[in-house]
Amino acid sequence: MARTPPPGLPAALLWDVDGTLAETELDGHRQAFNRAFADAQLPWRWDRSTYLELLRISGGRERMAHFLEQVEGRAPAADRLVALQAAKQRHYAALLQGGAIRPRPGVRRLLTAAAQAGIPQAIVTTSGRSAVAALVAALVPPLLPAEVFAFWVCGEDVACKKPDPEGYRRALEQLGCPAERAVAIEDSANGVAAARAAGLPVLAARSVSSAHEPDHAFAAANAVSDGLGEPDQPCRLIRGPACPTGCITLSYLQQLLPSP
Repeated sequence: MARTPPPGLPAALLWDVDGTLAETELDGHRQAFNRAFADAQLPWRWDRSTYLELLRISGGRERMAHFLEQVEGRAPAADRLVALQAAKQRHYAALLQGGAIRPRPGVRRLLTAAAQAGIPQAIVTTSGRSAVAALVAALVPPLLPAEVFAFWVCGEDVACKKPDPEGYRRALEQLGCPAERAVAIEDSANGVAAARAAGLPVLAARSVSSAHEPDHAFAAANAVSDGLGEPDQPCRLIRGPACPTGCITLSYLQQLLPSP
């Protein structure tokens, strides 16, 4: 039987994936794209700075289409994109199976605390379902609690990706939860914009892949940190309610909710 969350705590947590649950972008997705390019005998290799710039484009397929159009001067054929994306996803799954990616500090702790408190949790991401499935399979278990997410809203489930709020609105509808009583956990400016446009309070736990984004791009977030923190690896709070322990907890997230 599902537990009822304690009064005052968030009624739901909505999690981004890439950069939020784990640092997947630079050493996961980027490497997989480069291996897919090599398979197709294409001359491109995305270095870190190139990929960080491309992260302005939400969605891996959209990112690749944008890049190909820029370097080739025309939009790529749909079947070519499908083939490249399929190869990329295979390489990404292989990287995950090889143990290349682990959860960010504090992720397991907060996921477990929310699950134990009976707070429903869901994923809202621009990533494709196959990429999310590969990550979840690699991390759950033993690195994340089993069956912790009630459902996923992925890139192919929406007509418009972040910063559009459609994904978050779909998740809130499925949860039957008022936006102002849930909290979104994001790492990027696009994600913060999407969650806030859906009416959600947002913690921006900035990641390696969003560190290059200007501080003002996170102005809409209710709090900004450089992670979720662990007792032996505290996060740094950049803006928001005081967090003396250096660990983002359910009680901390409660402070981001509007007063009843």
